[in-house]
Amino acid sequence: MNAEAQSSAPRRWAWLALFSSSTTLICCAVPILLVSLGLGAVSASLFANIPFLVTLAQYKTWMFAGSGVVMAMTAWLLFRPNRVCPADPVLAAQCENAHRWSSRFFWASAAIWFIGFAATYLVLPIYLWLDNI
Repeated sequence: MNAEAQSSAPRRWAWLALFSSSTTLICCAVPILLVSLGLGAVSASLFANIPFLVTLAQYKTWMFAGSGVVMAMTAWLLFRPNRVCPADPVLAAQCENAHRWSSRFFWASAAIWFIGFAATYLVLPIYLWLDNI
């Protein structure tokens, strides 16, 4: 595999990770945030006018699991041991630039995924636990 193909593979995975983690945010965290802010009517309107949100919410466990797998594969591609860039200075600079941007996309995706996960699975149990104290 040539150097350009090696440097573009992690970038493609980083974009896929960003896309898949964003769907977890759209299906789960945004509606919870809207309801928490007292904008339940806006959330209901979104679900009424954008029907695929209901489907995403119904399969949220599979969606979180799938996007978690994509995130793990992206992390392995970006931060695996023995990752090398070409010896040519121009290609090495391009490789490092691609790695830097892919890493930024990955960490943004990880933050989005964790926000969606926390909003979907952790906020309500913590709230109920604190309410019982």
